[in-house]
Amino acid sequence: MMRRRGALGALSLALIVAAGAAPVAAHDKSDDAGTFPARIDLPDGFAPEGITAGRGTTVFVGSLANGAIWQGDVRTGSGRILVPGAAGNVAVGVAYEARANRLWVAGGATGTVRVYDATSGSLLNTYTFSPAVFLNDLVVTRNAVYVTDSGIQQLDVIPLERNGPLPGPTAARTLPLTGDIAFVAGQFNANGIVASGGWLVIVQSNTGKLFRVNPQSGLTKEIDLGGASVTFGDGLELRGRTLYVVRNQLNQVAVLRLGSRLASARLKGTITEAGLDVPTTIAFRGGRLWAVNARFGTPVTATTDYWITRLPTRP
Repeated sequence: MMRRRGALGALSLALIVAAGAAPVAAHDKSDDAGTFPARIDLPDGFAPEGITAGRGTTVFVGSLANGAIWQGDVRTGSGRILVPGAAGNVAVGVAYEARANRLWVAGGATGTVRVYDATSGSLLNTYTFSPAVFLNDLVVTRNAVYVTDSGIQQLDVIPLERNGPLPGPTAARTLPLTGDIAFVAGQFNANGIVASGGWLVIVQSNTGKLFRVNPQSGLTKEIDLGGASVTFGDGLELRGRTLYVVRNQLNQVAVLRLGSRLASARLKGTITEAGLDVPTTIAFRGGRLWAVNARFGTPVTATTDYWITRLPTRP
């Protein structure tokens, strides 16, 4: 999900944190019906990256600066800090697990995945992977949590038992990615991930390719895009057979229609809005898409403003 031009080794998370950020209200620009704001402001200095939809009209947004989690309502635009930030913590991809009301967070270069109670914000467990380069995005399925590492050709896997307790830290494992995908050393590779029909789908940002992944074997098959490319592909969002791919540096969201058995996908169009500033991830709530703007390239200070942009679901 996090994306910058250049090598992985040049990444820096030396971000300045706005301490004690207060709840944030919606920007005053609203849609025609007056029910959903066009822009939702996040705390100054928050440095967001991942967004995921919770119950009702709730969304959760993670901070690269210190791992804080902001909880907001896309109908009212109001929000609060659910999980306070802490020195050394990082929140890249975030994923909500509805059946257990849990929030999963990929920790970037820390090599950790943290899981929280989505109501109280209490930390439930931490899973550490080694080796790890940059744990980027994650998806929760019925059987496991799958995490992309943008620097190592593998998925990190945390098995889940239906209606069971969280597994212990030693249950976590890695799943090598084989088949069509080929990582390029020193670059951002696997990024966003979603689950569809028993398969996983991942985007390789540096090559602009999409891959179908067998979640048991790790075997990948390139999805035929009919000549299209999704370079700078970051977060993914899936609604039925429609796949949305955030293209961060381009300030665009590509809209694709997935074919049978995920063998192919066709580009239907592109969504863009003036309010986008290096979007990284999107979530679907209230019949709309909500894009978080990471603003990579803008210096992070305690007063740097960040926001969520409302997007239509069609180009």
